[in-house]
Amino acid sequence: MDTKKHTPVLLTEAAVKELLKLMKQEGFDTTQHLRIGVKGGGGCSGGGISYMLGFDSPLEDDAHFEVEGIPVIIKKAHALHLMGMEVGYQDNEKGRGFTFNNPLA
Repeated sequence: MDTKKHTPVLLTEAAVKELLKLMKQEGFDTTQHLRIGVKGGGGCSGGGISYMLGFDSPLEDDAHFEVEGIPVIIKKAHALHLMGMEVGYQDNEKGRGFTFNNPLA
């Protein structure tokens, strides 16, 4: 599986393709960036952390990156939890949607 390594978060080719498709839809706000983040937490081994993905406006405490023309933002405070994260996309018998694989979690 080929990944793009221009950010602390990796995007697979399938994820890039789907994100670019979403960004080309009519009515997409071109001022929005792809936000990758975490919610929850608690516990010393990262238990209870869930990952989030969506388009959002940049904030002052965001780190900015670009992958294959996709502007990516993450909260600087989330960087430790996201380092090495691979965001993929699947469309098969198991379902359709974005996937998160963090080998460090």
